[in-house]
Amino acid sequence: MNNKYQIFLISDSTGETLDRIFLALQSQFTNFNYEKKEFVFTRTEQQIAKILKECKEKSNSIILYTIVDTGLAKHLAAQCLRNNIPCFGVLGNLILSFSKLLNQKATHKPSAQHVLDEDYYKRIEAIQFTMTHDDGKKNEDVEKADIILLGVSRTSKTPTSIYLANRGFKTLNIPLVLDQKIPDFLKTNNNKLCVIGLTADPERLAEIRKTRANTNNNIDLKLYTNVEKIKEEVHSSKTMFKKFNWPIIDVTRRSVEETAASIIKIYEIKKNK
Repeated sequence: MNNKYQIFLISDSTGETLDRIFLALQSQFTNFNYEKKEFVFTRTEQQIAKILKECKEKSNSIILYTIVDTGLAKHLAAQCLRNNIPCFGVLGNLILSFSKLLNQKATHKPSAQHVLDEDYYKRIEAIQFTMTHDDGKKNEDVEKADIILLGVSRTSKTPTSIYLANRGFKTLNIPLVLDQKIPDFLKTNNNKLCVIGLTADPERLAEIRKTRANTNNNIDLKLYTNVEKIKEEVHSSKTMFKKFNWPIIDVTRRSVEETAASIIKIYEIKKNK
């Protein structure tokens, strides 16, 4: 089969999860010729309209997406249907759908890229949970969370959560904002939940925030990157972590992998108590 497909991966977050799932999917088809383009932090209809314009300009376009906003996801699906563009939410029955679209049978090999066994589907479930509960978006079903991460802005909560999800841990992360109360469930279920506080050096946080703030027009740059203000945020978060006896991890000089390894160790100790 010589058709080249144009794969558009659309995510409302970092896109790492979607990219991994597509890698597992494409490995099931031995004659799948494609070009891939990724769109991350897609959160508005205007962004979707721009992506669809590019899709329509190419032949054999296929869209895969991870968008937790139901309204936006429905809008994308409706626009794709209107323009006759195949469009899939990645947590559907993708292998069957692609088999029909490519007109070829999936190999269903248990280890083309990852083994499609119980652990694999556990990771998919963890990824779905983590994406839905990213950045404090949703606080329902917290009792299903294996790990809850707290921290001020830019303490690597989201990338660490995604990494943990790919290891099979359902992870919920909540941003801490100065003078804002934490959710009540953290106080009432303190002994049952595995809550971990992330912190970092204020000056390092200021550097990271200056770099990232340029992509967000809604941020008050001076306040967001003010070192004294960040010191106050960090001090307040540490005080709260100590108050509730939550373990603290300083991520300043740690990679996401190193942070995640420490978190998993804490989780296992708490689980085995």
